[in-house]
Amino acid sequence: MFSNERSLPYLTKVEPVTTADMARVIAELYDDIAIPFGVNVLWDPAASLDLAAATGATFVREIFTGVYASDFGLWNTSCGEVIRHQHAIHAEDVRLFFNIQPEAAHYLADRDLADIARSTVFNTRPDALCVSGLTAGAETSLQALRIVKEAVPDNPVFANTGVRLDNVADQLSVADGCITGTTFKCDGYIWNEVDAARVKAFMERVDQVRVIGSKITR
Repeated sequence: MFSNERSLPYLTKVEPVTTADMARVIAELYDDIAIPFGVNVLWDPAASLDLAAATGATFVREIFTGVYASDFGLWNTSCGEVIRHQHAIHAEDVRLFFNIQPEAAHYLADRDLADIARSTVFNTRPDALCVSGLTAGAETSLQALRIVKEAVPDNPVFANTGVRLDNVADQLSVADGCITGTTFKCDGYIWNEVDAARVKAFMERVDQVRVIGSKITR
């Protein structure tokens, strides 16, 4: 997944130059990309869909629903407008990963996480739900993952932050998948370059977890 992680502090409506720059980066790398990829223009769902449509991304991760008090100010959403925009730009095939527990933000209404998951699935039909820790690199609560997965057992649920080599087995014992970045960086520090050895070790552990899980389900 391509994301403008360094664009701190994030905007909820990005400037066009951000989306254009990300498109340029993906275009430069496009011939070397051999697997499906996604995009996330933090934190602007319409811009993420624009970038996906322009680059051929297969999914976007975004904040599509809810109203939050956040480090970036009052964070409001309009899922209906975003989905209509998705159809207007002919991006209907782009999968939508809904972050229903965003980083650095708190839902303004006093709502149970299970109820949020159920109503989000009923009202907006997400392709997956993402559950986050406090910030990028902060471990996602196993309890929160269980609450969401038990509430919507037929919907994919991803751990959105803080999955590492030492906890990936536990995280994937509940979650259907994860979005991972920080643990791939040199020394596990978010702003360092990617360490290929850390990626290899992580994916080897994931493969082991998947084999074990497959045997258990059979």
